[in-house]
Amino acid sequence: MTGRVAGKTALVTGAASGIGRAAAQLFAAEGARVIIADINADAAAAVAAETGGEFVALDVSSEAAWSAAVNHVGERYQGLDILVNNAGISPHDTIEDFDLEQWRHIHSVVVESVALGCKHGLSLLRHSPAGAIVNLSSVAGMIGTTNYASYGAAKAGVRNLTKSVAMYCAQRKYPVRANSVHPGSIDTPILDADKARYGGRAVTMREKSIPLGRLGQAVEVANAVLFLASDEASFITGTELVVDGGFTAR
Repeated sequence: MTGRVAGKTALVTGAASGIGRAAAQLFAAEGARVIIADINADAAAAVAAETGGEFVALDVSSEAAWSAAVNHVGERYQGLDILVNNAGISPHDTIEDFDLEQWRHIHSVVVESVALGCKHGLSLLRHSPAGAIVNLSSVAGMIGTTNYASYGAAKAGVRNLTKSVAMYCAQRKYPVRANSVHPGSIDTPILDADKARYGGRAVTMREKSIPLGRLGQAVEVANAVLFLASDEASFITGTELVVDGGFTAR
């Protein structure tokens, strides 16, 4: 099947690498106009060039930056059909050693950014014939973890916020669906710090905990994002799609 999002305008945050880049590539291949939003200008511009999309500089933790980006999209494309809130960071900490300023920074980038994206994005999405918000959460937002206290709490916030946005849009009769995607261990640059710290064990430790026996690939998560953003998921809102190789099914 081709053209699954043909003619739609999609904004993807954190699209310079990893899952965001894979999602942008899929959207473009399936006929969407793609806005590549990121703070990494060089890498994002390269993704824009390879997808035929447009790079927009966006610090997702800044409300002013969100307002400017959405205004630009509205003026240039006269609307928005798909918003993918993917940008994030994933540092380690525990409940006994977390730093409060770092905690606040993580929540600003991981969950406050999603709230800001939904807040400002809805000004355009609510006028789309079939709007879709896809927020990237994590399996860490569904289960307890020992070494991701700040990150897990923030990703749990993304999960619940997504449900609230879905219910809000339904109540207001906005033609906008909102769902979250929950990746497990995916082989993206976000794992580089673990690889540097633990070497090959960073991969083998994860693989042993995954029933399918391997790390996921960015495109496998992007496929889930594409499905939820497309009209194929027209009766799906307020739910989560887990992409973790069976990790949370154990």
